[in-house]
Amino acid sequence: MTEKIYATDAYAAEMQAEVLRTDTDDNRVLLDRTVFYPGGGGQPHDCGTLSIGDDRLEVIRVAEDSDGVWHWLKGSLPSVGMTVDGQIDWDRRLKVMRTHTALHALCGVIWNRFQSPVTGGNMAPGEGRLDFDLPDWTADEIPVVEAALNDELSKRRAIEVSFLPRDAADKDPSLIRTKVNLLPKGIQQVRVIDIVGLDRQADGGTHVSNTDQVGRVTIPKAESKGRGFRRIRIRLEDV
Repeated sequence: MTEKIYATDAYAAEMQAEVLRTDTDDNRVLLDRTVFYPGGGGQPHDCGTLSIGDDRLEVIRVAEDSDGVWHWLKGSLPSVGMTVDGQIDWDRRLKVMRTHTALHALCGVIWNRFQSPVTGGNMAPGEGRLDFDLPDWTADEIPVVEAALNDELSKRRAIEVSFLPRDAADKDPSLIRTKVNLLPKGIQQVRVIDIVGLDRQADGGTHVSNTDQVGRVTIPKAESKGRGFRRIRIRLEDV
């Protein structure tokens, strides 16, 4: 299995790792440790480079399976046992982290106002969306929610990462803000992201360390998805 540095240190941008396996058909390598987030929960995978000496190989895809975290490369594969130096595209990662935290804050604001669960979501660097079950939503709510969201972000709320045994997580319904529990059955340790005082939920992605680092956020629009479902889009103001 791959040591997932990103799970405990979202600000780690570089690492040194050993190649455990290669797959020439897919031009990918399995590493013993990585800072590259493999994607999941709506957050896209990281991009960057793996270097062997002066040779730099572009990492074009990252994904996780039961063996660990695989890195798809553009160029010749390093051999098993070789040491590589990895570096993520930090500017891209930081925008994703800010976006992801903003979406969690939005989830907290909507929950506090409407007690409405999330039904879906997605993000890209600098923008994202969440779908909610909001039968009583009107267009007049957009500026109200935007103002509340930016107020919460400006409070510099700390963002804490912790891990819970699966049985303990299953007994805590507050960790699941989605309409359906999406935690895979095979997960025995649940990672929890806590925007202290606003939102706490199971999540595997990367986040900034406090809400002030997100900056200001706009809500350009909210769309009706039928039967009371609403899609709320956000955008980082400086993107």
